[in-house]
Amino acid sequence: MNFLELLLSQCLTDHNPLLDLQGSDKRVLQIACEDLVNFLKFHWELIGKDNGDYDLIDRVHKYFEENSEEFSKFVSVWSGLWIRKWNERVKLLIGTEGTSQWSKVSKRLQDADSLWRQLKRRGEMKDLLVESLIRNGEICGTSIMAENLLKLELGDNEERHSWNSEEEKVLNLVNITLRKARQLSYSKGPLIFVKIDKRYFALQ
Repeated sequence: MNFLELLLSQCLTDHNPLLDLQGSDKRVLQIACEDLVNFLKFHWELIGKDNGDYDLIDRVHKYFEENSEEFSKFVSVWSGLWIRKWNERVKLLIGTEGTSQWSKVSKRLQDADSLWRQLKRRGEMKDLLVESLIRNGEICGTSIMAENLLKLELGDNEERHSWNSEEEKVLNLVNITLRKARQLSYSKGPLIFVKIDKRYFALQ
């Protein structure tokens, strides 16, 4: 859906002309596009559905062909809300700022990565978290937050518990992370930390 990315790029630039979405801020556009797709899938109740991605493409193309002006206005409004959330939820760590906190969280995520890849239903679990985050007003970094919540909880649970079955582990993991996802909506301040390095930044 290149046209959706182009439309979103224009809308984001309208809200913040300083963004260089084809250059140094390209990753910002990628995250925003991912979030918009998640939001549309949530709105049309396609999250977790078989062929949900294909159905989304069909719906977006059909909607744009029939109501291009209305759809463009929607993306403009949504991108304004997204920019506001980005400024609220994302914190840039420059140089050595936040190095200790960054290192601890980054290590926990890396340690849990192999456990995460072993989970057979991780896609379904992530979809549930994304849906919960959007339902509770989080529209920025939804995939990133969902996966990181699951990885962090998975790593912590592996140290504390011995499960009788994979199903028990998955159910417990989903219940805990869904509760935490709901709690995030009541929190203020950044939830995603972006470390700026020689490559501009790396997002964890």
